[in-house]
Amino acid sequence: MEWQADFRSDTLTRPTAAMLDMMHRAETGDDVFAEDPTTEAFQSRCAAMFGHEAALFCPSGTMTNQIAINVHVRPGDEVICDRMAHIYNYEGGGIARNSGASVRMIEGDYGRFTWEEAAAEINPTDSHYARTSLVCIEDTCNRGGGSIWSLDAIKEIRRGCDETNLPLHLDGARCWNAMIARADGQLPSTKDWLTYGQLFDSISVCFSKGLGAPAGSVLIGSSEFIAEAHRVRKVFGGGMRQIGVLTSACNHALDHELPRLHFDHQHAKMIGRTLESLKKVVAVDPVETNIVIFEIAKGITASDFVKVAESAGLYCFAFGPQRVRMVTHRDLSRKKIEETCEFLASSVLNR
Repeated sequence: MEWQADFRSDTLTRPTAAMLDMMHRAETGDDVFAEDPTTEAFQSRCAAMFGHEAALFCPSGTMTNQIAINVHVRPGDEVICDRMAHIYNYEGGGIARNSGASVRMIEGDYGRFTWEEAAAEINPTDSHYARTSLVCIEDTCNRGGGSIWSLDAIKEIRRGCDETNLPLHLDGARCWNAMIARADGQLPSTKDWLTYGQLFDSISVCFSKGLGAPAGSVLIGSSEFIAEAHRVRKVFGGGMRQIGVLTSACNHALDHELPRLHFDHQHAKMIGRTLESLKKVVAVDPVETNIVIFEIAKGITASDFVKVAESAGLYCFAFGPQRVRMVTHRDLSRKKIEETCEFLASSVLNR
């Protein structure tokens, strides 16, 4: 087989043999009747991990985010988030379509913002204005190059939300990467997860990216919140049956894939350092986790480079006219990363 390295997304990971075996052996039942024992146990584990009462499994992170927004807001309300936020850019206009709400965007720092910036976007309690009903953050921020929020910044926003009686939602699709990075590549402690989880009223976490499960995200919150989320999931067409085959894979991922995420971060930094040395790369966003975004000098577009790279077996993603995204994941070995760096150094980016 010809050489190939696929950096388009960390969703490209395939289940390992051990994960497939776990799926094959999963005890299942009808989840619509809350009778799938594997799923019930897994949801309880996720809720407890983040210090909340309940959790709900869904097919995707878009669904968990959109369900959360729908529970938190009413039609005509407004959601505060960063301009780079996934809930705004990559969920098909779901905030407007599913919940009849609008968005107030902040021009932050690689997808992050301060409470002062958020507070400035809260509308007056006047019938002329949309009702500000929710603040959302994304950790890590995909469009921000896998940027990590500091705990102090999140705590500041939590305090502000408490003072203004606003719920705070976490799009934590890659919060696993954020937690590992904040712990300097080590596994966070039980206390770390609890401290983090208690900062939010609702949390969406994804298992089909860096953790390598074939599908699935989980929405976490209070028992009352998740009861309503269950109703919304039904309306959105998200009711499922013998999903223990999926939740068993996610459970396996927590035990066996989470501990290795720091390797993806190391690999991304290797690629970032290589790109910084190339003649036609004018900027590389700070590489904090497993996402690398870089800007190419005029003369060759991002789409041009993607085509050239693909013809050589390297797959990546145009992220704008001059910007390219590469995402590291489990299925890219250290050897493959080294070969990728060699390719980049000899490519059109360095001529």
